[in-house]
Order: sequence, then structure tokens, then C-alpha cells
Amino acid sequence: MPDRQRADARRNYTRILAVAEEEVAAYGAGASLEQIARVAGVGSATVRRHFPTRRALLEAVSHKRIEALCVRARDLSGKGDSRSALLEWLSDVVTYCVAARGLAAALVYEGTGPDSVHANSCSAMMEEAGDPLVRGAAQDGAVAEGVTVADLITLAVGIVLATEHHPDPAAAADRLLGLAVAGLSPRS
Repeated sequence: MPDRQRADARRNYTRILAVAEEEVAAYGAGASLEQIARVAGVGSATVRRHFPTRRALLEAVSHKRIEALCVRARDLSGKGDSRSALLEWLSDVVTYCVAARGLAAALVYEGTGPDSVHANSCSAMMEEAGDPLVRGAAQDGAVAEGVTVADLITLAVGIVLATEHHPDPAAAADRLLGLAVAGLSPRS
């Protein structure tokens, strides 16, 4: 929120974001914008003025967690085994997305339109932070050339969204990530 905004606009933004965090935690990415407005004590137009799209709201709600994942990527980059570092970070991404309802939806790739992954601040932050991990693993021959952070985020999001209604989504997501990493073929 820019500092040049009026004090009441800054207060509204802060209140809407706090309520949105609670609503998204309770109801996921489909949390009602009207309910958020009602609980925040503002009109739905005020919510839409601050967050013109659902994605903008989800990105704002997820921003702190995304920042934490970016810090984690930087901490792991260049330390120890590049494959292990990349897989540890990818596992953290899946774990965070399972635990934080709405986070996976904030990272969803939606094509090349104006609201695509390239205009998605959460995905852009993750791509920038995770790129050294992927490049290091590729240089060490631990991942195939051409694999991108965007590919891995898409994989993580797909796993999380596919398991969100499972009785134990964390275990199911962890199993599927392990399967994706190991591949389908038995080891020889």
C-alpha cells in the first residue's frame, strides 16, 4: 500500500487484508469477497478498489509466506548437494502450500494473459529466488537441462490442488512429490 494513500485508505487496506487472511485460511482461495467486505466493515467496492482481482487478494494474503520461501531458497542456494537443496526447497513449497490455504491458488499459472504467471508477483518472486537452485542442480547434472522454476512451481501447485480434499493432504502431497521426483520406473 503506497504511503501517499489517505490514512483511511491505508486503514481499510490493512483491515481488509487481515480479514482476508482469516477468511482464506478458513475457506481457501474461494473465500467470499462479500464476506470479507462485511467482516472488514467496508463495501465490496472498497475491497475491489484495493484488490481488483481475486488473484491480487490471494497474492497479498500469501506475500509473507512467499517471502519466507524465497529466503529459504537463498539460504539453501550454493550449500551442500545441489539436488538435495533443490528438493528440500521444493518440498518446503509443497508443505507451505498444503498448510496455507490459498497459497497454491496464488501461484497457479494461467497462460499468457495480463494476469499470467509473468504478471504474478508471487510466482515472479519464487522464480527469481529458486533459479539459482535449479541452475546449480542442472550444472551438477541433478536435473535435466531446460527444467525451470516455473515448471517446478506448476508441479507443486498441481500436487497441492490435486490433494487438497484428501483425508491427509500433507501425506498425499508428500507421496506424490516423491513419486514425481523418483519417476515411474523402478530403480535398477
